[in-house]
Amino acid sequence: MTIGDTNPLVLIGGPCAIESYDHAMMMADRIGQITRKLGIPWIYKSCYDKDCRSSPESFHGVGLDDGLQILDKIRTETGLPITSDFSSADWGAATGEVVDLMQVPAYLCRQTTILRAAAQTGKPVHLKKGQFMSPWNMKNSVRKIEHFGGNEVLLTDRGTFFGYNMLINDMRNFPIMMETGYPVCLDATHSVQLPTSMGNISGGQREYIPHLLRAACAVGVHAIFMEVHDDPANALSDANTVLDIQYLEYCLSHAKAMHETRLALFEKWGEDRVHTDD
Repeated sequence: MTIGDTNPLVLIGGPCAIESYDHAMMMADRIGQITRKLGIPWIYKSCYDKDCRSSPESFHGVGLDDGLQILDKIRTETGLPITSDFSSADWGAATGEVVDLMQVPAYLCRQTTILRAAAQTGKPVHLKKGQFMSPWNMKNSVRKIEHFGGNEVLLTDRGTFFGYNMLINDMRNFPIMMETGYPVCLDATHSVQLPTSMGNISGGQREYIPHLLRAACAVGVHAIFMEVHDDPANALSDANTVLDIQYLEYCLSHAKAMHETRLALFEKWGEDRVHTDD
């Protein structure tokens, strides 16, 4: 699978957290049916440890060992490429033995030990822009990955803090981050999060997911990230932001149409840039 340039739009998706082997496989099957129907390549995503949860009483995951065993089974039995967050540099090597794409959480996008651990696996790195980071400063994190031997990076925007308990998406972030020379991605479900707005859990506005998808694909993202669940109200992680799978085909259809329309316009009119006069 190749992400970037004029290649097909790629989905990175799955449940926020691994809940069980049976649930993970069921979700892989249902998402796979939709992506095959639409002709969209995709990478299965689910986390074994959600280390950034606001409350110690929240579900944090099935753990490193059990989680990687489940992900390895999904990869073997479905043939899908796999990705997962890792929140400790000590988990990097083990995670890299199972996943095809190392995902660095947004809160840790500046952490040198995490970036070094991701790069040293030899796997491509999915680097999420911190909610506190400007898009132009992401080049510093990219250069760290390159310094430690990584040369395949996907940069993702998942929203930027806009005051307290609110995120906003600046569509300029994508062309700015593309100046690093790497492809870019929208995290459509975390972008609608209202961080810790409900005391010890985060709220969300998932009704805006389709709007952000269409906008980002028109701007020129190469991939989209969405956490998807069959029963959002009872999801063990990010219940207020995960996309109900009943809307996945609708959202992906719109995203693919916008992506292909932009490529057609690009082919007709050339470089997607207006130059500023000196």
